[in-house]
Amino acid sequence: MATFTSRIARLLRHRLRDESNTRSAIPADLVQRLGQRVAASERRHTGEIRIYVESSLPTSYVLRDATPRERAVMMFGKLRVWDTAQNNGVLIYLLLVERAIEIVADRGLSERVPHAQWEKIIGRMQAAFRQARYEDGLTQALEEVSALLVQHFPAASGDVNPNELPDEPILG
Repeated sequence: MATFTSRIARLLRHRLRDESNTRSAIPADLVQRLGQRVAASERRHTGEIRIYVESSLPTSYVLRDATPRERAVMMFGKLRVWDTAQNNGVLIYLLLVERAIEIVADRGLSERVPHAQWEKIIGRMQAAFRQARYEDGLTQALEEVSALLVQHFPAASGDVNPNELPDEPILG
């Protein structure tokens, strides 16, 4: 349980950040490139990938001492990543103020991929992000998630593969 002082410090860190911090780390041209990479990835498998980046948590989350994982799981539901036909959606979530990365995979994929494998992807992203190489880290993560989706849910040649969710990353 966090002390009163640490909770106040966390609240201040989160309130001193806004969407401009997110746009500084992930500029519009990068958002466009990432959206194109997601679209290209989804032509190779039946899964859906969403990227959600926010600078800070909403105040209600900070006040109840919520974790970045709780927020990622909530956004997974809110963005309807769980609602894909084959239950194979993946959310890549970044919380910039806490330098937190979460990957939430729907049950169709999470049943087939060990937790340790997701942690390795996150570790590589963290290494890139420590050097402010957001595009490299996100691109590598997209490639790795795509490879898992191709392995477990490949797109069949000639089959219709509808795009169930938007491809462009969301910045909050």
